[in-house]
Amino acid sequence: MSKIQLPQDELEFTYARSSGAGGQNVNKVNSKAILRWNALNSRVLQGGIRERFLARFGSRLTVDGDLIIMSDRHRDQGKNASDCLEKLRAMLASVATAPKQRRATKPTFGSKIRRLKSKRAQSEKKQGRRVRDDD
Repeated sequence: MSKIQLPQDELEFTYARSSGAGGQNVNKVNSKAILRWNALNSRVLQGGIRERFLARFGSRLTVDGDLIIMSDRHRDQGKNASDCLEKLRAMLASVATAPKQRRATKPTFGSKIRRLKSKRAQSEKKQGRRVRDDD
């Protein structure tokens, strides 16, 4: 897998007040990190990677093509920012390699026999449940 480098000028961080743990400090510190990255106009994504990224994560993009990732997992602003970057890297890594093409194969002789035996047994079971009308 090729290592994708994200240019810092494409990433836009904003910070907001976070919910959750932190006591009184949570009301005065902007520790929640919000990462905004334009996936449509990014020069990092090449043809195939861009197509796979848009197919998989296209529903998470805004109308402008921005991907917004938030993190308020930690109390520290820097840790939340690095958590956002890690989430983005994981998303990019999941589409970095093309999926392996499936090769069509024929069922084996043994699997055909097992399937037919199973069908026959099921049929006999159902026929045994029928009410016979012997006159």
